[in-house]
Amino acid sequence: MKYTETKLSGCFILEPAVFEDDRGYFFESYNENKLAAILGHNPHFVQDNQSKSQFAVVRGLHMQAGEHAQAKLVRVLEGRVLDVAVDVRPNSPTYGQHVAVELSSDNKKQMFIPRGFLHGFSVLSEQAVFSYKCDNNYSKEAEDGVHPLDAELAIDWQIPVDQMILSEKDKEAQSFAALSDKLK
Repeated sequence: MKYTETKLSGCFILEPAVFEDDRGYFFESYNENKLAAILGHNPHFVQDNQSKSQFAVVRGLHMQAGEHAQAKLVRVLEGRVLDVAVDVRPNSPTYGQHVAVELSSDNKKQMFIPRGFLHGFSVLSEQAVFSYKCDNNYSKEAEDGVHPLDAELAIDWQIPVDQMILSEKDKEAQSFAALSDKLK
């Protein structure tokens, strides 16, 4: 497995070794020992989630706060997405910065997003099936997030704004400044 640490410490892009022949392909989508060797610790995943979305859906920016914070290992099973992670670790030198990477069923890339990050994605293909592992269980009370079109973050979701499909929750999400005030 090839891996690259992004400009955000602890956030990695992972590329599995894919073995293809005339029958199709095979790859190891998850190996606890290999991931632990890359990260320097062993995340214990306790929950798997999957979503299906159509073109122009933007999901995010979401996080679980406090003791319910989650690290995630994300990938696309069908289609293409632009996956985005925003560092909101209060003392991080890259606080407020984000990385964006295209994940697809063709490139088979994955992203590991540590605890203390906002996460979201936009669907670039006709539809996409998105899958992720979490190292902590979901808690409604710990839900937090930021509006995906927050001007301070200035994320290019690669979708025209007038075509974006957002949930009501995401349309009403707070600003990055408001989240920052809470995290201080």
